[in-house]
Amino acid sequence: MIGVTFLVFVIAVVVPKDPAFLWAGGTNVVTEEQLAAVRTAYHLNEPWYMQYWWYLTNILQGNLGVSPVRHVPIALELAAYLPNSIELGIFALMLSIVVGISTGIVSATRKDTAVDHASRLSSLSLVSMPNFWIAILMQWIFYYYLGWLPDPGGNVNQTLLFRYPLHTITGFNTLDALLTGNWAIFGSLIQHMIMPGLVIAFYPTAVIARITRASMLEVMSQDFIRTARAYGLQEKIVVYKFALKNAMIPTTTTIGLAVGWLLTGSVVVETIFYWPGIGRYAVDAIQNFDFPSLIGYVLVASLLYATANLAVDILYGFIDPRIRQG
Repeated sequence: MIGVTFLVFVIAVVVPKDPAFLWAGGTNVVTEEQLAAVRTAYHLNEPWYMQYWWYLTNILQGNLGVSPVRHVPIALELAAYLPNSIELGIFALMLSIVVGISTGIVSATRKDTAVDHASRLSSLSLVSMPNFWIAILMQWIFYYYLGWLPDPGGNVNQTLLFRYPLHTITGFNTLDALLTGNWAIFGSLIQHMIMPGLVIAFYPTAVIARITRASMLEVMSQDFIRTARAYGLQEKIVVYKFALKNAMIPTTTTIGLAVGWLLTGSVVVETIFYWPGIGRYAVDAIQNFDFPSLIGYVLVASLLYATANLAVDILYGFIDPRIRQG
């Protein structure tokens, strides 16, 4: 994570624009004294390696700094935006796991049939299409044309939220709505989550389906599967108890990598759907040359990605006992 922050910091420094003018207010009435004060406060008048040293020192003390544009602690802003991205990511991840694994199993057990060909074609199509194009297409179909889903402008109906205020308990809106029995807001949150969640889930769903299919075909060609069938076990038991469990290692790795896609892919999707998450927060930081906020986003995203991969490594031991023994 330190390496990631260093790379992003270096890229931010070489951008050919002095951020002090924007951080001082970005108006024509900004004086040289104000610019000098901003440069001194944020160490902009020091060499880049000293700027990074000051920032790294604050990070190690748990201080992500203050946004020079909004003058709000970056940690507080990320804490406000992060739950919305986590909710959207969990929704997309669960959808990807269920649909991807199910599609891979069906495709593997019906190899070279019409179902298998359709599955592979759809997976290839979902991987090839850019998510911003899918997002715009879904908005046009499900909101503008059919009117099935609400206006893609946030994560909840603001008029409904004014009538039924949501009491914050955990910071996660859907969970708070469930805990307080605010079913009107809960329904609105789920409706607003469908389109961006589907768009983010398309790519990992396709990858998980392809990996599951390939892994299942490899496992089902092994001797212990033929032995299980020779003993007269039902095909469902052979597929789901023996084949699927042994084929889950590559799929689990893919799911762990999908967490990274859910973080990076959400940047564009959250911007298109105006979703109040850390992806849109990062885009706003880039547009305002708010480098401290941008590096704070990168640090949090890197931490989540590393944590997800660590969880996958631990999960290997529960899937395959041989890994625990090793």
